[in-house]
Amino acid sequence: MQDSNSSSFPISAGVLLGLGLGGFFDGIVFHQLLQWHHMLSGWYPLNSIDNVKLNTTWDGIFHSGTYLLVLLGLYVLWQRARRSDIHLSGGRCLGAVLLGWGIFNLVEGVVDHEIFKLHRVNETVPDEQRIFWDLGFLLWGAAMLVIGAAMTRAATQARVHAESSLQAR
Repeated sequence: MQDSNSSSFPISAGVLLGLGLGGFFDGIVFHQLLQWHHMLSGWYPLNSIDNVKLNTTWDGIFHSGTYLLVLLGLYVLWQRARRSDIHLSGGRCLGAVLLGWGIFNLVEGVVDHEIFKLHRVNETVPDEQRIFWDLGFLLWGAAMLVIGAAMTRAATQARVHAESSLQAR
């Protein structure tokens, strides 16, 4: 993912951080705290010790992947932050994180919940109600994506406007 301005906050770092943080939130809140679903609970329901062990292992593999995304995002950010001319923007950073988190929710929601049916968002409700939780998850992801894109665009435009005002003086 290429950032348009080499001195501005690296969108790619924020997106990677958002992907990882979105995965952490999903795993910690949905898998562990609420225990609504686990990585493979749609295929291997939590009705035996062997299935619980299998799901716990795959939850760990999932968390390892999200950890790697966060580390990669921090690496990209660190590499760019070592430059003396980087402009760190809170709006651009938060917007990029929301972009990544929204991408995570949309991809995970479509691929894991709907296509492969690895699990559903809330497996504690009757089957006919599960789609509503899945749709809410997707809408939440879409909202983060739209808000994140608007925030990064606004922060970038504000910086360009400020720079052009300084150059005009």
